[in-house]
Amino acid sequence: MEALEQKILTEGQVLPGNILKVGSFLNQQIDTPFTLELGKEIANRFRTDGVTKILTIESSGIALSFAAAVYLGVPIVFAKKSEAANVSGRVLTAPIHSYTHGNDYTAVLPADYLDSRDKVLLVDDFLATGEALNGLLALAAQAGAEVVGCAIAIEKGFQKGGDALREKGVRVESLAIIESMGPDSLTFRR
Repeated sequence: MEALEQKILTEGQVLPGNILKVGSFLNQQIDTPFTLELGKEIANRFRTDGVTKILTIESSGIALSFAAAVYLGVPIVFAKKSEAANVSGRVLTAPIHSYTHGNDYTAVLPADYLDSRDKVLLVDDFLATGEALNGLLALAAQAGAEVVGCAIAIEKGFQKGGDALREKGVRVESLAIIESMGPDSLTFRR
C-alpha cells in the first residue's frame, strides 16, 4: 500500500536493533483517518472469506483491528498480555516472546470469546519474527476456530517471520513489507 510506505518514509524513524518507530501515526498516537484507510484495505482483502471475528493482542493491534472490524462488520477479540482480575473461567493461553520489548509473556484469552464456529482474521501492527502471530494461531487452535489469514500493517521482511508463516500455508497479507532498513535507508519489497 503506497500510502503506508510514504507515511513510513516521512514519519518513521529507524532505531538501533532493527526497531522501526511509527508511534506518531500507528501505535502510540493514532492517525484515525489514516488508520481507517488501512482498515478498509484489510477488509477489502478479506471481504469474501467469511470472517466472523478479528483476533489481536493488546495493545498496539487494537486500533488497526477496530478499523478493519468497522468495514467487515465483525467483533474484535484481543488477548491480554497477562492474567487480570477481570478474566475468569476457562482461558486459552500461549507463550509469546516480544521482539520489541525483549521479554516473554503469556497471552491470555477467555475461552468464551472464541470457538469452533468462528472464522478468525488475525490482525497486528507489526510482523517481525512471527512470535505474536504464532501465539495468536495457538489461541485460535485451542478454541477450534478456523484462521482465514493474517493482516499486518508493517512486515519486516528481512526478519523472515512472514515468510515462515507463508511456508506453513498461512495466508499473510501485509500492507507494507520492508525488505531492508538502516539508519539512513529503508527499502520495500515489491
